Amino acid sequence: MPGDDGKLNEKTIFNGDNYDLWADAIKNWIDAKNKLGFIIGEVKNPEGEDGADNLEFVAWRQCNAMLTAWSRNVIGPKLHPSITFSLPLAKVWEELKSRFSAGNALRVHQLKRELNDCKQGRQSVV
Repeated sequence: MPGDDGKLNEKTIFNGDNYDLWADAIKNWIDAKNKLGFIIGEVKNPEGEDGADNLEFVAWRQCNAMLTAWSRNVIGPKLHPSITFSLPLAKVWEELKSRFSAGNALRVHQLKRELNDCKQGRQSVV
C-alpha cells in the first residue's frame, strides 16, 4: 500500500508480527481498487479451458498475477520463501491468516487482568 509519495512505509510491510494491522490496511487498499474479491475468495478461477481463447480466464489470471506481484512488495523478503505465491491469491491469504493471525481472546484476558491488578502504591487505581 503506497503512501502519498508512492513509497511503502515499514507499517505497511508484513514482517510476521503485524498480521492483523497489516491485513486490515491491505484489505482496505485492495477494496478501494475494487479487487477485494480476489483475496477473500469471491472471485474464483473461472471454469473451463485455460487457453488464450478463454478471455474470462485470461482476465482472471492477469488480475490475480498483478495482485500477487503487488502482495510480494508488501510482504517482507524474509517471509517470501515460506509463502507459495503460485497459488491463487485467496489461498495465499488463507495461508497467511492461518499461520500469523492470533486470536485475541487470550490477549484481551491478559489486558483485563493487568487492568484489574493496576495499583497506585498500595491503593487500587479504582
